[in-house]
Amino acid sequence: MAQGETTIVTRQRKKYMTNKYEPVIGLEIHVELNTKNKMFCRCSADYFGKEPNTHTCPVCLGLPGALPYTNKAAIEACIKIGLALNCFTPSLSRFERKNYFYPDLPKGYQISQYRWPLCVNGYLVLDNGQKIRINRAHQEEDTAKLMHRFGSQKSKVKSQNGTQIDFNRSGVPLVEIVTEPDFHNVEAVRDYAKKLQQLFRYLGVSNADMERGDMRLEANVSVRPEGSTDLPNYRVELKNINSFRFMVAAIEYEIKRQITALEKGEKISQETRGWDAEQKSTYLQRSKEEAHDYRYFPEPDLPELRIEESRVKSLESSLPELPWIKSKRFEEEYKLTSAQAKILTETKELADYFEQTVEHGKKHGVEAVQIANYIINKKVNIEETLPTQIIEEIKNKKVGIIDNEEELTKLAERAIKDNPKSVADYKAGKIPALQAITGGVMRLSSGKADVAKLRPILEKLLKQ
Repeated sequence: MAQGETTIVTRQRKKYMTNKYEPVIGLEIHVELNTKNKMFCRCSADYFGKEPNTHTCPVCLGLPGALPYTNKAAIEACIKIGLALNCFTPSLSRFERKNYFYPDLPKGYQISQYRWPLCVNGYLVLDNGQKIRINRAHQEEDTAKLMHRFGSQKSKVKSQNGTQIDFNRSGVPLVEIVTEPDFHNVEAVRDYAKKLQQLFRYLGVSNADMERGDMRLEANVSVRPEGSTDLPNYRVELKNINSFRFMVAAIEYEIKRQITALEKGEKISQETRGWDAEQKSTYLQRSKEEAHDYRYFPEPDLPELRIEESRVKSLESSLPELPWIKSKRFEEEYKLTSAQAKILTETKELADYFEQTVEHGKKHGVEAVQIANYIINKKVNIEETLPTQIIEEIKNKKVGIIDNEEELTKLAERAIKDNPKSVADYKAGKIPALQAITGGVMRLSSGKADVAKLRPILEKLLKQ
């Protein structure tokens, strides 16, 4: 967070704490899965940047008579997310129709889950030790994308004005993770959201790129008198926020707005609000619906899901080492500080790179802490720097040199076989030809052969 942003957040927090109010916040995080196909049809789910309305079919366009069928890969990805979040997976799950009218919903309803979700009753522990309860993680389909275009009023081309719909995103697999109202400050909100993004990437189920819309944040915000344990009788939903920074700003603004209204004796309505990044304020979108307003009922065109315990255990065994578990292991196994371990496990790729470098360093007496300090302080580009190069830099000399006589002999024999002309020249008395054969060994060894030890081996083999 930028220094100026920190100052604003601190000042606003002092404001609402002075007024003796406590925020009560629950989160709903939506993540698009990176499956090959959409949730209920075989259209490609790789829609980003593609020509509008080119990844569609009768199913995702909601045409009459088109029947959906379930994407198994998406179901398994959702269960993996739930397992990583300590959720329970019931043996029975069902899809339901969530009925509401909106232009981006071609069927007039969304296939989602409410009463029979795939994953329930989980939790995630934050860096400060707080346990955030997770009500459920359920599977649904994404909606189409609205594109608002407003050209000049004098324009004679109607298509340049108004709202257009791209149905490429319609039907893309979407998982929604819903928490209990366990957050009371924005630091916890940010920590939780970032942990989920990290988890999705570790599991490989989503890119979780917020700029592309892979991951979207929603918050239910209320305030109550400090010391009260009762939940407020209203909640304001902040909808579809696409960055951690905007989420923090929107929640802080909404807390301040609600406290100001309560201090004036006003009643706060249950509603959905958006975030205006330019005005730095929330704005009313519509009155907040309750679950019964959506008239949920079981999806008649899809069978219920029977989930075998053996399949759940198989998926659980396939999970990678989770980032917070890996971070703790790094502290204990490699004697790193908590800060070092957190940085090095930020991505699975960086964590794997660090451990590969540690393994190489063991052969040359380089400690894991030295490697950690080097990678962190030098901001190493892991895609351009080999682990051996890091060890060489730390040791300030070439490492990984092949000086074993047996290995050098094998390389020399291969180079002699691959360079018959140079061998013939050498045996004919042309001594410089030995350099060409030496070059062949260096190519085979990626430049790691010890030339001083190699030369007598080559001379011996060439005399045979």
